[in-house]
Amino acid sequence: MTGYKQPISVLVVIYTPALDVLLLERAAHPGFWQSVTGSREADEALIATACREVAEETGIDTMRHQPVDWQLTNTFEIFEEWRHRYAPGVTRNTEHVFGLQLPDKCPIAIAPGEHRDWLWLPWEQAAARCFSWSNRDAILQLPQRLAMPRQGRF
Repeated sequence: MTGYKQPISVLVVIYTPALDVLLLERAAHPGFWQSVTGSREADEALIATACREVAEETGIDTMRHQPVDWQLTNTFEIFEEWRHRYAPGVTRNTEHVFGLQLPDKCPIAIAPGEHRDWLWLPWEQAAARCFSWSNRDAILQLPQRLAMPRQGRF
């Protein structure tokens, strides 16, 4: 283990059938709202990363509610202030997007060192509140993804 984060991460959009979306406010950056995110550890499968991050950041039981791989990836520049977490010379991250539909809004148990607050918002308001373009764009896909036939969904 190198001690550096891998430049491979997951984004998990958590939402309800009514298209209410869960957002978390970053502890170190008040006003920065996002969905669940996190880096892959060791050689874990991306679905395992998604489940681990959902459990750690929200307390949601991923045995009952499994994230679904949207088969969507984004590559973006890592913010300068976070590059020290990665090996020297690493400047880009590849993010894999997952969705997690819950039957209804529920209380969330945030990880206090990572997040300071949480809220549920209608999808359009949630997209507008996200600081990340990739998170915003994923949320904006929700109406189309929910309208897909069951077999082709997500």
